Amino acid sequence: MKGFILLLVISFASISSLFAQRLGYVDSDYILKNLPEYTSVKRQLDALAVQWQADVDAKYQEIDRLLKAYQADQVLLTPDMKRRREAEIDDKEKSAKDFQNKKFGPDGDMIQKSSMLIKPIQDKITKAIQAVAEDENLDIIFDKNSELIMLFARPRLDMSKEVLAKLGIKPASSSK
Repeated sequence: MKGFILLLVISFASISSLFAQRLGYVDSDYILKNLPEYTSVKRQLDALAVQWQADVDAKYQEIDRLLKAYQADQVLLTPDMKRRREAEIDDKEKSAKDFQNKKFGPDGDMIQKSSMLIKPIQDKITKAIQAVAEDENLDIIFDKNSELIMLFARPRLDMSKEVLAKLGIKPASSSK
C-alpha cells in the first residue's frame, strides 16, 4: 500500500512538472528570410548552382552533338572507326555523369559549399535561440518548420522576433 501511494505521489509530481514546463517556438523560415547574411549566402549558392548546371548542360550538349554526328556518319565508317567513336561518346557520357555527381551528388561540391557557408549562420541562430530561452525562462523551443507537427501554437509563444532581436536584426516584413 505504501509503495502504491509513493508511486502515485511520484506520478503526480512528474505530471505537474510536465505541465510547469514553459514552451515556445520559432519559425526558422521567417528568421532566415530576415537574416541578410543568409540571403547573401543563398544568392551565392544559387549562382554557383546555375554556373555548374550550365557546365553540365554544355557537356551533355557536346555528347548529343557527337551522337548525332556519329549517327549521320555511321554508314560511311569502318567497324574500327565505329568502335572508336562509340568509345569516345561513352567516355564523354561517363565524364559528364562524374562531373554532375561531383558537383551535385550527395557528397558533392554543392553540399560541401552549402555546409561551409551556412554552418556559421546556423550556429549564430542557435546561440540566439538559447539566449532567448534563457531570457524568457523557457524550457523547450520548437521549430515550427521542422519534422515536428505543430497543429496549434499561440502566437504569444512565437519567439522568432526575439531571436531576430538577439541577432540585432529588425524584421523586414511585418507579417508576424
